[in-house]
Amino acid sequence: MDEIVGRVAAAVARIVLAIAVCLVAASPTAVAEPGNGSPPPDDQLIRPLPAVVPQPSNWVPKFPYPYNQTRNLVTDVDINMERELCQWYNAQYDTLIDQIDRLQFNRIQQFGPGVRIGSGTDWDYGAVQQQVDIVVANLDQADQFLAPRVQAFTVAQDFAGDNYFPMYQAQSFFLLWQNLANTNNGIKAHQPDWFTGPSVQFSKKAGSDINRSHVCR
Repeated sequence: MDEIVGRVAAAVARIVLAIAVCLVAASPTAVAEPGNGSPPPDDQLIRPLPAVVPQPSNWVPKFPYPYNQTRNLVTDVDINMERELCQWYNAQYDTLIDQIDRLQFNRIQQFGPGVRIGSGTDWDYGAVQQQVDIVVANLDQADQFLAPRVQAFTVAQDFAGDNYFPMYQAQSFFLLWQNLANTNNGIKAHQPDWFTGPSVQFSKKAGSDINRSHVCR
């Protein structure tokens, strides 16, 4: 019996150790050897991003079905706006989302699991407020770039009177801008995760749709 108990205890210990290793590896602050895909330190990730200046390119729009049916409604402005939006997306979308995720992690990680946050003190922890200032400035800059372009997209109406974008993935870019702006407002107002969380997830969904569509490639 003692031998069986010993084997069970050893097995449980191995499982606990494996879980602990996985949790450490998944943490944004996990220590790993350089060059193996480890996340960058805070001061390398959360940094001011340069302004995106659109450049001439050989990018061409896509018109998969059913957008080939609305091709006649797409203007040169639509095409130029999406070309420039893709340049911003390719250059800064992933980094900006990573900055938001890291900021949220840094803000809450001091408390550990099961502790209620959002009282306001978590924003004063360590370098969090300095990181907030950087991320907010980057979101403001993104808003200044995205807003006039997504707002310039053609909006048409279908037979039922509902609005839609004739340009492929224009709606995803519009939703990305809208939800990044909501996230920015939540961070500025020091709102807890229940406010900024949905907007972050909607931003990621729109960004994922753009990526999977290959519209910017």
